[in-house]
Amino acid sequence: MDTTDEATGEAHDEAGQARPVRPEDQDPKLWRGNGWTARVIKNEDDDGWAVEMTCDGQSEPSLVGPWTMGRDKKNPKPLDASAFATLVKTANEVLARHAQQRRALLHRNVTVAVEGGARVRVDLDVVPDEDDPHAILTVHDAAGEVVSRSRVPADFKLTTETARRWLQGGAAAS
Repeated sequence: MDTTDEATGEAHDEAGQARPVRPEDQDPKLWRGNGWTARVIKNEDDDGWAVEMTCDGQSEPSLVGPWTMGRDKKNPKPLDASAFATLVKTANEVLARHAQQRRALLHRNVTVAVEGGARVRVDLDVVPDEDDPHAILTVHDAAGEVVSRSRVPADFKLTTETARRWLQGGAAAS
């Protein structure tokens, strides 16, 4: 006997395995599955409709976009399996881009030549702590081994030049 998780709307078979999203289990304006909920809502900006995609466990939607009007030009087009699959794919891509952008904001690295011509990689990882924001500067040798690690201000500007000065003892350079 199949069961449906009331919290997520996901259907499960007798073994407890998640089963594919089935149209007969869904509502024309509300679909759940694959970790997402798609809800067709009235577009507050005009007379049309919008669809919001909310990741399970989140209170705010990750994606809100326009939704197609139905044939009567008054009501929304019902959600279907194809549209839901596309919305899930798009919402997952949006989250992946956000994670990639956040990582890019919090992590930087440069390669610097040191005395003797050896090259080291210097990584800056910002720790966005509300109470104690700071960054960790890590130096890696050519083999990737950690040579040193130090705490620096969160606003430390990592460039080849600031890394070189920091390696030469000017750790306060920023």
